Amino acid sequence: MKREISLLQATSINMIDMVGIGPFVTLSLVIKLVGSNLFIWAWVFGAVTALVDGMIWSELGAAYPLAGGSYNFLKEAYGKKGGPLMSFLFVWQTCLQSSLVVASGAIGFSQYFGYLVPLSWWEEKAVSGVIVIAVTALLYRNIRAIGKISVFLWAGVIITILWIILSGFTHHRVDYSPWPADRGSWFSGAFALLVGQASVKTVYSYLGYYNVCHLGGEIRDPGRNIPRSIFISIIVVALFYLAMNLSIVGVIPWKEAMNSKFVISLFMERIYGERTARIATLLVLWIAFASLFAVVLGYSRVPYAAAADGNFFPIFARLHPKKDFPYVSLLFVAGLGFCFCLLLRLADAINAILAMRILVQFVAQAVGVVLLRRRKGTADLPFRMWLYPLPVILSVVIWIYIWFSTGIASLLGLFLAACGIVVFYLVRDSWSGRVLKKL
Repeated sequence: MKREISLLQATSINMIDMVGIGPFVTLSLVIKLVGSNLFIWAWVFGAVTALVDGMIWSELGAAYPLAGGSYNFLKEAYGKKGGPLMSFLFVWQTCLQSSLVVASGAIGFSQYFGYLVPLSWWEEKAVSGVIVIAVTALLYRNIRAIGKISVFLWAGVIITILWIILSGFTHHRVDYSPWPADRGSWFSGAFALLVGQASVKTVYSYLGYYNVCHLGGEIRDPGRNIPRSIFISIIVVALFYLAMNLSIVGVIPWKEAMNSKFVISLFMERIYGERTARIATLLVLWIAFASLFAVVLGYSRVPYAAAADGNFFPIFARLHPKKDFPYVSLLFVAGLGFCFCLLLRLADAINAILAMRILVQFVAQAVGVVLLRRRKGTADLPFRMWLYPLPVILSVVIWIYIWFSTGIASLLGLFLAACGIVVFYLVRDSWSGRVLKKL
């Protein structure tokens, strides 16, 4: 695979992955879950989580810039004994949760489309399926073309968010304060519980800052560009989300915003009227489409990397004979996502996505950084995280806290991991044996 993705293109891919339909459909959900003016702190908590975890991704991504991201990180971190199992578990759960991410984006798209044209349940599902097919068709080309398309989609995302933010700040009508009336509220167990539950939704909206790591084998100067694209993406998107929330509740009272399915459309309608609100809705759908584009692109590289390494079904290692992209892996991720978007609800998909990823991917990677530093040292690292080991400790604590906050979905993550372990030991002679020889 060719290294043709620049820093601008890498950052564009990250940001359009992060800023999908998520913040527009979860904004009202977060307010409702917290049930007070303190909802903004769930978004701050999500930003801190992304920034702390981004340091881990930056160090690993710069050190191991290969297709598949976490697959390679876990294989290297856990060595000959644990590496094949951990990397296989990541691919195992990714095959399911990546398609859930695709489905959640497509479902969110169809729900927001309902502002323009009221849809029945079946019509929403049909729109979701068509969007997945359209994204797949657009991705069916070489990486150079993909990079250019990403920047084009990213430009639309930036313009839309800036328009929303500027509209809110220039048409401020409602007084809003993010501070509690009683200082004791900061330290109450109820506040911590509510923020934890709401943060499941905000963290979901920040996910994607690591997408560049899945494309590590196609990034120019990865030792520098991977960390840069991660931090630029997180900081810019965090500022966008916070400013967007403050803009909206400065026009619509938060008690009203929490009950709106189309909060951005309602926001624009209050300021400019229904016609402009429809234009704004179309731009929100542009953002949702762009995010799906980045999600399918990044995740399609994970089964490919594992198969090329001999640790997954060989068919996923196939590259397109003319355009040099993993077309079988792309079609699988998109195809399964198509099926899920016809079957699931958005809220269920969001909880399942986080529950399945936290232990096998985020927590395991944080521990993996420690193992790699002890075994190989830090002299050859292109990027070393700041304030080590504090980011690792904070990351593990935060992710476990969020994992518990997913409720019953956390059991789904454990069940899926247990099934993966069983499958791994049933097939390890044919798959992991080849990996052990390479190691």
